[in-house]
Amino acid sequence: MVTIAIASFIMILSVAVSSGFRKELRNGIASISGDIRLTSPDLNYINESSPIRSDASYMASLDSLEEISSIVPAIYRAGIVKNGGNIHGVLFKGTPDGGDSLQVSVPRRLADILGLNEGDGLTAYFVGEKVKARKFHVKSVYQDILGNDDKLVVYAGLSDLQRLNGWQSNEVSAIEIQLKDKYRSRDMMREMTQEVGARVLFNTPEDEDTVVASSALNMYPEIFSWLDLIDFNVLFVLILMTIVAGFNMISALLIMLFRNIPVIGLLKSLGMTDRSIASVFLRTSSSVVLKGMAAGNILAFLFCIIQNATHIIGLDPENYFVSFVPVNINVLQVLAADVVSYLVIMLLLLLPCLFISGVDPAKTVRAQ
Repeated sequence: MVTIAIASFIMILSVAVSSGFRKELRNGIASISGDIRLTSPDLNYINESSPIRSDASYMASLDSLEEISSIVPAIYRAGIVKNGGNIHGVLFKGTPDGGDSLQVSVPRRLADILGLNEGDGLTAYFVGEKVKARKFHVKSVYQDILGNDDKLVVYAGLSDLQRLNGWQSNEVSAIEIQLKDKYRSRDMMREMTQEVGARVLFNTPEDEDTVVASSALNMYPEIFSWLDLIDFNVLFVLILMTIVAGFNMISALLIMLFRNIPVIGLLKSLGMTDRSIASVFLRTSSSVVLKGMAAGNILAFLFCIIQNATHIIGLDPENYFVSFVPVNINVLQVLAADVVSYLVIMLLLLLPCLFISGVDPAKTVRAQ
């Protein structure tokens, strides 16, 4: 029972960590660029030459798609930030909820590099036809997902960057589309990118600028490949733990059968069939398996609750993109793992039950 509990704990924890990484990283990517992004074909982060309209004719068609969670206009602008003697290149991103009055949210990594805290001033320089300087105020510091020095994003107000670029209130760099969680698989993201691109193409009149649809799969292929690797490792752990638990139960059932050879012989002499006798031992084994799995599940749930609340187990964001082990309990995935592992273990337990057919009631009863 203890072995079953440990194996079940490891399996549920593996599923929870895999789901947690997928949720954290996909939400992080979506906050940076959206799941699907509409931009000008000649998008340029350096100057102000490639705006698109946030009130374009195709927007009504996109609003009717039930797979879409939100549609957010955004402005991107590369800049150089300076604090004291420290300088660093960053990407400014203006969003409607980014605030205004030159307030920004900076990533933790940039705050550490420049020595910034909430409330500090931040001078930024933007290169275009001429160099423009702006003095921002740090409203908040957020934990960045990507964590690379060359992919630091500073969030600002949409109106601030529109004034910086000299754009109208309906001119933006991109339209970011976020999908609902159940439509974020690789296949669905590709399908939705094609659907969005087709709707944009068919609903854009000749007098409006052309835009292109790109998927986060294409923008961040290394992250999605890393997530696929985690899923493969989780599958390997599930198979390994199920086999370990199964063979442990096989040895336990064999011991139970050896200790009860006289009983088996007696039951056979009374007319009980091999199948009926096997079902008695399988029911006992099933009870042990279910109790062990229940204990493992409870321990895994408690661990996930504690980890979510405290982030007690940390990670190096340089290697894992996040600073802590993310866990997410997906009830359907947990139930699927439990059901599959239970069925596999019970199927493995059919092997030692073959021993029952070899018991000769005449010999065992006479020996007794």
